Order: sequence, then C-alpha cells, then structure tokens
Amino acid sequence: MKELKFNTNIKCMGCVSSVKPVLDRESKIINWEVDLESPNKVLTIKSNELNPQEVSELVKRAGYFANEIKEEIHNEKE
Repeated sequence: MKELKFNTNIKCMGCVSSVKPVLDRESKIINWEVDLESPNKVLTIKSNELNPQEVSELVKRAGYFANEIKEEIHNEKE
C-alpha cells in the first residue's frame, strides 16, 4: 500500500466535511485523513492505485488544493 502526503488548505472540520464526500466516493482510496493540527494541514491518503495527480484533482473538485509532499517515507514497505 502506498501512503501519499499532501500540503493542503483544508483548515477546519467544515473543510473536511466538504472534501469527505469526494474522497469517500473514490473506491481506490483505502483510507484518508487530514491533520488539522499540522501547520500545512497534511492530507494522508492510503491507496494501492492512485497517483498524486489524481489525488490533487479529487481535492480540487471539492474546492481545495493538495500539493504532494515528496519524501523518502513514500518508499518504505509496510
């Protein structure tokens, strides 16, 4: 399973509620969460099939942005 991380402008629970229907409908997403305590409001997506561009497009559809955080952590095996 891949874990993708993104900086976002999803700032509060109201924002999360706006994004929730879009991300929940995507069957390729195994799990997702937004760390509202993080200064960059990090969105973590767990998926075997989605690429970062697809995630960014999904979040954009909900009216927000998601910029991938590129780290070596993405290459770790679980």
